[in-house]
Amino acid sequence: MALEGPAERRDEGQQGGMANGNGVAPPPSRMAGRPLGAAAYSDRRLRLNPNTEHKPQDYTDVRGEYAPAVYSALERHLPPSLLEADRDVKLHFMRDILARYWPHGERNKVHRHKEYRQKIVHLYKPLHQELYSMHPSAFFLPTFLEAVRTNTEESIASIMTEPIAGVFSFAMLQPNFCDMLLEEVENFEKWVHAMKFKIMRPNTMNKYGAVLDDFGLEAMLNQFMEEFIAPISKVFYPEVGGGTLDSHHAFVVEYGKDRDVELGFHVDDSEVTLNVCLGKQFSGGELYFRGIRCENHVNSETQHEEMYDYSHVPGRAVLHRGRHRHGARPTSSGLRMNLLLWCRSSVFREMKKYQMGFSSWCGECQREKRERQIQCVKATKLVNYSLEHSYAVHLAANILLLASNTFLLYF
Repeated sequence: MALEGPAERRDEGQQGGMANGNGVAPPPSRMAGRPLGAAAYSDRRLRLNPNTEHKPQDYTDVRGEYAPAVYSALERHLPPSLLEADRDVKLHFMRDILARYWPHGERNKVHRHKEYRQKIVHLYKPLHQELYSMHPSAFFLPTFLEAVRTNTEESIASIMTEPIAGVFSFAMLQPNFCDMLLEEVENFEKWVHAMKFKIMRPNTMNKYGAVLDDFGLEAMLNQFMEEFIAPISKVFYPEVGGGTLDSHHAFVVEYGKDRDVELGFHVDDSEVTLNVCLGKQFSGGELYFRGIRCENHVNSETQHEEMYDYSHVPGRAVLHRGRHRHGARPTSSGLRMNLLLWCRSSVFREMKKYQMGFSSWCGECQREKRERQIQCVKATKLVNYSLEHSYAVHLAANILLLASNTFLLYF
């Protein structure tokens, strides 16, 4: 079955972040001041599976581009010979690994964007100050909150529907939270226009909307991811880093008249994507899914069972892998605004380098694996048939020879 067209890659664009998305940049040169012990481990590979018995060291005092949680998560994947090394040695080894996703040119871009954020946060006066710190009971519906706090596979599954494999839908946000976030975004856009600031758009495909991290919501949304998305992702998406989410890119998109109308067929620069409709009144804008694919198969054909259209409902979330190909149909009337949280795992992105295939989650890799298994079974049957046929011929020849000898013996 043919695709709607080639799947694009929806990246952050000028915002920076994990520069090469799911790819890998060449390793950087040795950094000045690097501990001598770090060089001895430079050619070691990370463990594919984390050492759950190892207790990571404390990195809360470390300042830089990455949160302390990133180093704690990555340390469990270090080579066994490195686990007992000095913290500085481990820290520089991990920084070398992480720097492969953040080349020098991209670091400069990120530094400029960081200054842009600091300027906005310093000057912008929030409309709803209560949004800037986490208030779970005010933000989330009681059913969602209870399921996540119970934190069992059964409790989480109890609030979910899975209309198609890998896509989960559930009621999540309080109506008042949706209204306040919409008002905050509108207030920020008006302020940016009045101040004649340049507004950074969410990504390379959306031309309207705003990056929530840019005007002070980053800390709250990081807690949002760590406490309310990561427990779900750990259950449903462990094979794509759902249990090691350590960074995010959060934004609001706008669809309707004088806004983006639709969104082309694409994959996200994320391991797990949360998409929640905030409102307002609208028609159309369905989210269509067309199968999960790795980079090698991103433009392969869609199978009939992979096709699904999801209709947005304010306050209701849809959760899916970033590599689940999708797009948005035209919003035919009204204004639709959605909150998106791209959740990322630096550990998973490093682990991908060591994998030859992705049959645990890529639909096309799975299909190719099944085809190889079918061919293997056919080949085995053919060999067995050949052996059995050869044995039967050999047995018949022996019987004939025995019968001939018996005949000559008596006559």
